[in-house]
Amino acid sequence: MPSIKNYRALLLAPVIALLAGCNAVVMSPSGDVALQQRDLIVISTVLMLLIIVPVIFLTLLFAWRYRQSNKEADYAPDWDHSTQLELVIWAAPLMIIIALGALTWISTHKLDPYRPLDRISAEKPLPADVKPLEVEVISLDWKWLFFLPEQGIATVNEIAAPVDRPIRFKLTSSTTMNAFYVPALAGMIYTMPGMQTELNAVINKPGVYQGMSSHYSGSGFAGMTFKFHGLSNEDFDKWVAKAKVEGKPLTRDVYRELVKPSERNPVELFSTVEPNLYKRALNLCVEDGQQCMHDMMAKDAVRNKAARGGAQASPEHAGHAAHAAHGEGTASGATDAQAHHDHGGGKH
Repeated sequence: MPSIKNYRALLLAPVIALLAGCNAVVMSPSGDVALQQRDLIVISTVLMLLIIVPVIFLTLLFAWRYRQSNKEADYAPDWDHSTQLELVIWAAPLMIIIALGALTWISTHKLDPYRPLDRISAEKPLPADVKPLEVEVISLDWKWLFFLPEQGIATVNEIAAPVDRPIRFKLTSSTTMNAFYVPALAGMIYTMPGMQTELNAVINKPGVYQGMSSHYSGSGFAGMTFKFHGLSNEDFDKWVAKAKVEGKPLTRDVYRELVKPSERNPVELFSTVEPNLYKRALNLCVEDGQQCMHDMMAKDAVRNKAARGGAQASPEHAGHAAHAAHGEGTASGATDAQAHHDHGGGKH
């Protein structure tokens, strides 16, 4: 009866075929930030293989050379020390760890998602007068809502950006914690209710790229995807014009309907956006009568100052505290800093 070993190659054929169809976008990205992250993965892997490969080779060599049937191998039962071997065993890993530590330290700061870009690509410096494209993002159950405040539009499950223009994403969540990830663009970054995270990136090649949620968030998680379009300036203007013509107004009532859970939501376009809707969603005060988080934090700051023996609470003090607590008017400095700490700056 034929052994299963004879059919091993035949059994592996479907697996090889599936692997051949994989799109290794992480290793061939189209954005400069993702490209630098790819290089970091490659360099780190090569440095570790400098230890792993020799160890595997020597393990196999020793097992073969000192097998029981090899009577010609040297037998040294009293051998217990070699200075040269000890130097190799300890010095080589130490040098690798130092190199990896230095690489990690530099990359942690250089690829900080909160850090504004200092270049468009390795060949293109950042123009002095360039203005980043502002994109405000809210993760909903189970879809993505994008605001483009400069263009005055919003979209669901679709976003576009001009090629070679810096993008500044500001992200939050309506309910549960989530993770925003466009593998071709940059690393993932978390979204959390009541907090704002930030991601700076750039796309360098035209195309349509897959975006997704990379953090499990419930039954509709698998369908929580979106399309990211890298467009020329002319095509981006056409895309914005299409949203203005074909879209509908995004009001608080429409937003309340969007917040309700839905799976595999189709693309939606909104021609206008109610003022301060993103800020209200960020501060958890979309509903009428809800107190915004930044107002509560401002009052707490005034009370704490008064409790420590500072000046008496007053509207003027409350106004200054609100400005300090609320940062740019989108999220508190405290929550931004805590969010940055919680997700390690967004580098994954």
